[in-house]
Amino acid sequence: MTFDSGMPGDSAKPVEKTGTVRRLALCAVLIAVAILAGMATSAWELRERVLLALVVILALVVALLQRRHRLSDQRLAAERRQLTVAVNNIPQGLVLYDASARIVICNQPYIDMFGLSPDVAKPGCTMHRLIEHRKETGSFDGDVDAFCNAIIRTVSLGKATRQLTEAPGGRAIEIVNRPLNAGGWVATIEDITERTRADEKIAHLAHYDGLTDLPNRLLFRERLEQALKAVRPGEQLAVFYIDIDEFKSVNDALGHAIGDELLKGVGERLRLCLKDTDVAARLGGDEFAVIQTGIKKQAETTQLVEGIYAAIRAPFACAGHLITTDASIGIALASGDGLDLDQLLRNADLALYGAKGDGRRTYRFFEVGMDARAKARRALELELRQAISDGGLEAYYQPVLNLEDGMVSSCEALLRWRHPERGMISPAEFIPVAEETGLINELGHWVLNTACAEAANWPAEVRVAVNVSPVQFRSQTLALNVAAALAASGLAASRLELEITEAVLIRDDDGALQMLHQLRKLGVRIALDDFGTGYSSLSYLQRFPFDKIKIDRSFIRDLAGAGASSSIVQAVVNIAAASDMTTTAEGVETEQQRNLLYILGCTEIQGFLFSPAITAGEIRRLLLSHRAKVVSAA
Repeated sequence: MTFDSGMPGDSAKPVEKTGTVRRLALCAVLIAVAILAGMATSAWELRERVLLALVVILALVVALLQRRHRLSDQRLAAERRQLTVAVNNIPQGLVLYDASARIVICNQPYIDMFGLSPDVAKPGCTMHRLIEHRKETGSFDGDVDAFCNAIIRTVSLGKATRQLTEAPGGRAIEIVNRPLNAGGWVATIEDITERTRADEKIAHLAHYDGLTDLPNRLLFRERLEQALKAVRPGEQLAVFYIDIDEFKSVNDALGHAIGDELLKGVGERLRLCLKDTDVAARLGGDEFAVIQTGIKKQAETTQLVEGIYAAIRAPFACAGHLITTDASIGIALASGDGLDLDQLLRNADLALYGAKGDGRRTYRFFEVGMDARAKARRALELELRQAISDGGLEAYYQPVLNLEDGMVSSCEALLRWRHPERGMISPAEFIPVAEETGLINELGHWVLNTACAEAANWPAEVRVAVNVSPVQFRSQTLALNVAAALAASGLAASRLELEITEAVLIRDDDGALQMLHQLRKLGVRIALDDFGTGYSSLSYLQRFPFDKIKIDRSFIRDLAGAGASSSIVQAVVNIAAASDMTTTAEGVETEQQRNLLYILGCTEIQGFLFSPAITAGEIRRLLLSHRAKVVSAA
C-alpha cells in the first residue's frame, strides 16, 4: 500500500511509504503501520519492532476489554445484591411469577409469613408446587388445583385478583395478584391483622357506647327496627326510656370519674335484668333504653320494671364511695301503641316525661293524654321565652323581719310571671320548665340585675336576697355576673345576699365550695336555704362559714305541735349561734309561731304574718311606713 506524505501546496516530490492495515479478530479495532518504501527492505529489525508494537497494542486492548467485562459483572452482582436486600426487607411478602407460572423472585417475608421452606419457595418452583407446599405446612386448606387455575386464568386475562386468608396464629392475610404486560404476574402478600382489628374496633365504637359497651343510639334504632319486624301475632314489644335521677348532682359533687363508674354499674345491672332476646342500650349521658321482646301479658313488663328498680336502687360501690340512686322510666308498647318506630320512641319519651312530672323515682306507661300535656309544656316554654324577650316578668319582694328590734332587715326577691291571657302563673309551674330547658340561667341573671337595681333605692340598712339555682351555681360565670350586677346598680356588696340550697353542696363538693369562696371575696353574704330538707349533711357547715341558715317552713308549720319540730329548730339555732350565723324561719303565719321562735332564739322571721311577696312599688312604701312606725313606737 502506498502513502503520499506530501503536504498540500508542497512542490517537493512525493515520498513513497509502504504500510499495512489489519483488523483484530477479538474486537473492532484497525491497526495501521506505515514505513518509508525505501526502508522496507533495508532492515529486518524494523519489522520486528513493528510486530512487537502490534503485540503490545493488542495486549493493551485485550486488557482494557477484560477490565470492562469485570466491572460490568461486579456492577451487575452489586445490583443483584441490592435488589435482594430491598425485596427481602419490604414489609409485605412478594412473589414474582413468569408467564409459565414459575417463581422468578420469592422474598423472605413471604417465606416467614407462612412458615415455608426456602428449598421449595425459590426461583424455578411452580405456583402449583408452592401452594401445595403451603397446604403441607398448614397455611392453605383449599383445593390447590382449583385455586391455582383460577388465579392463572384471571391474570392471563389481564385482571387482578384479591383474596383474604388466615395465616398461622389467627393472622389475617391479604393476597393481591397483579398481571404484568410482559407476561407473568406479581403477588403481594400483606399481614393486615392490626388493620383489620383497628377497623373492627372502629366499627364497634360506631355502634357501641365506649363507656358501658352497651349498644348506642344508632344500634339501638337498628335493633328496634329488627325487633318490630319480628313481632308475632298475639305478642307485644316494649320500649323503656330510663333516666337516672339526680345524676348531675353525683357528677358535680364527686367528679366525672365517679359518675362514669356509676353509669358503668347501671349498664351492667340492666344487662343482667334482661333475657337473651332483649336489648339494653345507653343513649347518652344518664339516658338508657331497653327493648323487651316476646311479651304475652303486660304483667311481664311490670315484672321487668320492678327488677330494674331493684337493681338500680341497690347501692353502688364506686371508687370507695357507696352511692344510692334511682330512676324515672317511661314505657311504650307495640303494637298497642303503634308499630311505627319513631312514634314508638316518641311515646316512650312522653311516658318518661310523665314519670318525671309525677315526682321522678317512678314509671309510667304511655297514655294518649300525655301527648297533649307535652304540647302544653312546649307551648309554656315558648311563651316563657317570649316573656323573657318582651319583659313580661316581674320581681316581687317579701320582707324579712328581725325579731329583736322589729325592723325589716332584708327582702327576698321572688320571680313572678303575669301571663297576658292566663294571669299570674305559679313559679312551681314554670321554674321546672326553665330548669329543664336551660332558661333558668337567663331568668336568674334577670332577677339578679333587677333586684340589685331595686335595692339601691331602699334604706341603706336593708339587704336584698336573691335565690341561685343549682344550674346557675354550676356556671363558671356566676361570680362575674354578680360583680357586674353590683357594679351596674351601685349596690354595696354587703347588701346582697345569695341564697343557695343544699343540693349544690351534696357530699362536700370542692367545686361548689370554691365558688362560694369566690362569691365571699366579692363581699356578698351567703345564706343556706331550706336547711334540713335536702341531703341533711352538717359537714359543709364546718367547711364554709355561711352568714345565714334559713329554716324550712315544714318545721315551722308543726312548731306548736307535739312533734320534734321545736327541738329541730332549737338545734339549728344553736348550731348557727355557735358559728356566728343568723337564722331565718320561713313560712311564719301566726303570732304563736312568732313567739315560740323568739323564745327559741331565732333571729328573723319571714311569712304571711308580716307580709306576702309584693311588687317593687309596694315594697318601697312598706319599708318607709314600717320604719316610721318602729321609730315612732320607740
